[in-house]
Amino acid sequence: MWEWFTENSIWFLSVSAIGVTILIFIRNRFRDKIARLKPEEKNTSRNRSIKRSFLILIGILLSIMITAVVAIILSSEGANAIIDAERIQEWLLTDGIIIVSYIIVAYFIYRLVKLFLPRFVTAYVKAQGKARHSKSWFEKRSQTLSNMLTWGFGFIIGIILLFMILSKLGLDITPLLASAGVAGIAIGFGAQSLIKDFVSGTFILLEDQFNKGDVVSIAGVAGIVEEVNLRRTVLRDLDGILHTIPNGEITTASNYTRDWSRVKLDVPVAYGEDMDHVFAVINRVGKEMAEDKYFKTLIKTPPQVLRIQNFGDSGIDIRILGDVRPQTQWEVTGELRKRLKKAFDDEGIEIPWPHVKLYFGENQQGITTICKACSNPNLVGNKFCSHCGAKL
Repeated sequence: MWEWFTENSIWFLSVSAIGVTILIFIRNRFRDKIARLKPEEKNTSRNRSIKRSFLILIGILLSIMITAVVAIILSSEGANAIIDAERIQEWLLTDGIIIVSYIIVAYFIYRLVKLFLPRFVTAYVKAQGKARHSKSWFEKRSQTLSNMLTWGFGFIIGIILLFMILSKLGLDITPLLASAGVAGIAIGFGAQSLIKDFVSGTFILLEDQFNKGDVVSIAGVAGIVEEVNLRRTVLRDLDGILHTIPNGEITTASNYTRDWSRVKLDVPVAYGEDMDHVFAVINRVGKEMAEDKYFKTLIKTPPQVLRIQNFGDSGIDIRILGDVRPQTQWEVTGELRKRLKKAFDDEGIEIPWPHVKLYFGENQQGITTICKACSNPNLVGNKFCSHCGAKL
């Protein structure tokens, strides 16, 4: 075993050095990403575990490097038996320069993909929905597809590069491909839920059900989409709670911010009010909002009366509808409530609320009349006692 390790120690040294370099680069990127997060978004225990894993892997590779150096020094002919100018030159002029070329070309292709793919995706998205969607939809859709496709192309380029390097090093990759196929089938049977997540995620992205930045309701959770990929969707609700939902659990997706949104408000008024007058006041308030310097940029169609929606216990419910820009319906609805309350107060229109009258059995200020026969309190105006029927 030691002899075999000594003969191949130069390769162990080289691969370990490359591995340490890659791990340090990834660790630095991860550390920078964590530094950009808000304090409430940081998962301290998870981050600590990931950092510990990086340190363990780097430590293992450094141990292999040290062992390889020792093996080279203790070899029968010293370091020159394994490392000499002729051998290095021969390796660089044959396999080495080709492998380095593979890495450079792969990195160059990935950089080109990362640079130009978002532009092509943006142009494609605009061509597909030129007149049907808002500007915010173009931005969300382009960003979502660009991130997913860039990650996918990067993964494919990395796999192809790995197999090309292994093939150039003289390793037969056919058994590896066969083993990968068998392992894929075994994993497929054992990880059906994971495959379901990826399939569902593919259809979510292809069918454009929602994108990053949309407000949606999925799997019983409502919130803004912070991340969506082939495996999972990440939502943050109004309380700031972050929800991670596997795509396989999404059976119905309700998008609140696709293309346009709507103000839907039921306003109660007292039964004694003149409905024509009430309708006129509501429509006037909606028109004034649509002409407001700020809200006219948010409102597509002025909020106005649709119909009398319901005869309630305390009043008549009037339904108001109006179309607005995506994700602004809550702001417009809140302002509409405030303006309607002020307008109703100015016009003397009553907004009803439940009333309860209590009678305590005592004749206070003429509220009740006491029956002389049974001493039962009765409402003023009753001609007969509600308890014994005697004439009051």
